[in-house]
Amino acid sequence: MNAIESYQLVKSYPGRGGAVQALRGVTFSVQRGEIYALLGPNGAGKTTLISILTTLLAPTAGRAAVAGFDVVTQSAEVRRRLGVTFQEIVLDTELSGRQVLDVHGRLYGLDHPTRKRRIAALAALVELSDVLDRKTGTYSGGMKRRLELARGLLPSPQVLFLDEPTQGLDPQNRAGIWRYLRRLREEEGITLLLTTHSMEEAESLADRVGILDDGELLLTGSPAELIGQMGADVVTLAGTGDVGRQSALLAGLPFVTSLVHHVAEGPLGEPSICFQIGVDSGERRLAELIAATLAAGFAIHQVAIHRPSLGDVFLACTGEQLRDG
Repeated sequence: MNAIESYQLVKSYPGRGGAVQALRGVTFSVQRGEIYALLGPNGAGKTTLISILTTLLAPTAGRAAVAGFDVVTQSAEVRRRLGVTFQEIVLDTELSGRQVLDVHGRLYGLDHPTRKRRIAALAALVELSDVLDRKTGTYSGGMKRRLELARGLLPSPQVLFLDEPTQGLDPQNRAGIWRYLRRLREEEGITLLLTTHSMEEAESLADRVGILDDGELLLTGSPAELIGQMGADVVTLAGTGDVGRQSALLAGLPFVTSLVHHVAEGPLGEPSICFQIGVDSGERRLAELIAATLAAGFAIHQVAIHRPSLGDVFLACTGEQLRDG
């Protein structure tokens, strides 16, 4: 059984010029025990999708299930089986970490012995045992994120939803959160669905990723599978000229596996067109690419070759760069 399933999910909001669609028929599934990452820029629909799956929003159309229960008709059963950490940290700064966790446990109906045992175990997991009786207002950003993670895990969820779990953290704290999440999957078999802007986070953690933009799920697969579709190398050519002619010429080359372009800033601050070209071998094809570009009357300002990344996949799908914040 899949831990998460959605079929043709649509979410619309009324707007002055007509309905605004935050989700446009999203269909996907997450297997039990899997770590699945949703990538996308701000406004892509990631938080809306999470809100529907966690029963905070009702879909306009379509259906979804978590742990085998419908998120609309069986919302109480869904809530009993999930944990959530939100993008914005929400903690009562006058309460200690222990009090925050204890209140949350009471809300879930956990008895005192269970709360005490779970709080001790989770504090050890996220390395907060020594500061658990301090007010959360004295916690660093990383400590607050770790406390939020512990709070989401307190009811022993089957599925944990994480909305930007490492936003604003330094590299050391980010790596620590990743370590805890891997342990959860390995030791408890929990299913994790996280939203993120970070390509590194998705590549490091996820078994599979989905690329969401403008309310549509454009692509899904393992990071290695998606990156492999780009070709062995990506050649970046930046310059000025006839974009249509250059695109047609490059797309006609038999060794080009992917092609996308966007406007970038040139070396002197002027607008520049940047082509990212997936090829079977960057070094072997570079001379042909440059010759074809010059033949199209395109003036080259910069040339680079690199191994493809998840960011290149995203750019090829959407024409936009992933960004933090």
